[in-house]
Amino acid sequence: MLSILIPGFREDELHLQHLMVDFNGTLAIDGKLIAGVKEKLNLISEKLQVHIVTGNSFGTAEKELEGISCTLKLLSAHNQNIEKGKYVEMLGKESVISIGNGSKDREMVQRSVIGIILIQKEGASVEALMVSNIACTNILDALDLIDNPKRISATLRS
Repeated sequence: MLSILIPGFREDELHLQHLMVDFNGTLAIDGKLIAGVKEKLNLISEKLQVHIVTGNSFGTAEKELEGISCTLKLLSAHNQNIEKGKYVEMLGKESVISIGNGSKDREMVQRSVIGIILIQKEGASVEALMVSNIACTNILDALDLIDNPKRISATLRS
């Protein structure tokens, strides 16, 4: 579990239990895991349960995620945005921090207590960006926020 106090964001301390992350465009580019992601996710998995959700467009998720302590959720080709939102609800939205980049990540990012949007090589959906709490320019910076939660507090406090 990861506890974070963010003055002005929530009255009570957040008690995060889950990290939910999109695969392609977020952890991977063109189906290939971004260098350094495996190590960061394994560090974070010591504090949070890591859930990777994907439509697996390139068919590489299982192979690319070998050796990472995570739960992989493969989604159908249809309604991925809705499926991701329901998955957040199933985990308990007040305990989820999520990271995504595309339109199909909008519900996941919006429903999570903290939603992070990435603007990487694939860009980011403006719809998802508008409902996120934090925007980062690469996945390693986003994962570093989770590894150093005072950075999240510094960004979101008011």
